[in-house]
Amino acid sequence: MKTRFEDCAFERVRAHGGAREISFARVVSRKRGSIRFIDLSVLTPGADIGCHTHEEDNEELYVVVSGKGLMTLDGEEFEVGPGHVILNRPGGTHGLKNIGDEELRIVVIEVESAPEDLR
Repeated sequence: MKTRFEDCAFERVRAHGGAREISFARVVSRKRGSIRFIDLSVLTPGADIGCHTHEEDNEELYVVVSGKGLMTLDGEEFEVGPGHVILNRPGGTHGLKNIGDEELRIVVIEVESAPEDLR
């Protein structure tokens, strides 16, 4: 599989109660296996993925491709940029806001977690 941001047909959604819409394309979706989905997401300046909490049976990785964001992760806030990889743990609470002047592009990967993965 090979996918690029430029080749995707994006949907506009208000993600997890965010204040403004983001664009996303689900490039992988599976019912079985450890990877549940892979999304390419684009947040315009000021757009956000609202803070939300996942179930204990999954975790997400956010991979920042470009732009600048403010990540909220289990009550802590910090800036992220290109090359950052953030692990949103099973049962964790997280959100992300574009705080830059350019698009914030991320890859979101949700994977299945087993009870022994909880630490």
